[in-house]
Amino acid sequence: MVPFSLAVGVTPLTARVDVADGELRARFGPWSVRTPLDNVEAAEVTGPYSFPKVVGPPRLSLADRGLTFGTSTRRGVCIRFKEPVTGALPFGVLRHPALTVTVDDPEGLAEALRSA
Repeated sequence: MVPFSLAVGVTPLTARVDVADGELRARFGPWSVRTPLDNVEAAEVTGPYSFPKVVGPPRLSLADRGLTFGTSTRRGVCIRFKEPVTGALPFGVLRHPALTVTVDDPEGLAEALRSA
């Protein structure tokens, strides 16, 4: 974990991605994304990332409103959605067409999402 992420409540217990029961659930400290698996359009392994993209709270792409839940500069999975999802702000004020997550097994996550 990046110390800056720890400062905003992101710990090994609060940063996780689950694919189960027909849903994708991603948590990053107090932030979360939850969507049915049939809303996942694509999943691809990406990276490496620059340090500023994975330090601290979630990162928002100004280019496309994509969201990043990241703690590692090595690799992650970019998940694109058919319908944008909420995650950065409460009450669905902002919706994201994609979510990038850094996980221990990016290939495994990407395959699980493609197979679902």
